[in-house]
Amino acid sequence: MLRRPLLLLALVALLAAAAAGASAAATPGEHVGAAATKRITPSGVGAVKLGATYRKLRAAGLVGRLRRGCELAGPKQRFARLKAPLRGTADFTTSKPRRVKTITVAGGATARGVGVGDSEADIRAAFPKAKFDHGTDDTFGITVVRVPRSDGGRLQFALGTKSDEVELIALPRLAFCE
Repeated sequence: MLRRPLLLLALVALLAAAAAGASAAATPGEHVGAAATKRITPSGVGAVKLGATYRKLRAAGLVGRLRRGCELAGPKQRFARLKAPLRGTADFTTSKPRRVKTITVAGGATARGVGVGDSEADIRAAFPKAKFDHGTDDTFGITVVRVPRSDGGRLQFALGTKSDEVELIALPRLAFCE
């Protein structure tokens, strides 16, 4: 006899916890489950701007901790992961104060509606003057798409040669291990 009230109480507690979690996940003015995408412009991605200092971005909760960069770039090279809803990294200068030098987006943002997973046709429709460079096809397995300044540029796309989809978007350029 005591089992049924306990089961009912456990079910009510579970539903209450699920509702609280769903409301906590939504930020003010945002619907639960709505995809939050940021805008990529020539100056940056959302609130992460080229030239911004690491200290300012970290204090605003936009990037994670500094990590060592590519070994070939030298011992002072550092990067930080972008925080949600963005996915990707920000590379910083080697001098202090460290400033954003390159932003690489792997998700959570679009440039004129073109995001990770979109096709070559989507890039051509949004950026008619984009230049497709097939010089890296065999080496890296990507086609580098350069968008000139006259077409809203200072950005590049990494288009997968096998998938024919955008894999990365970078400002002002894709950072191969320098």
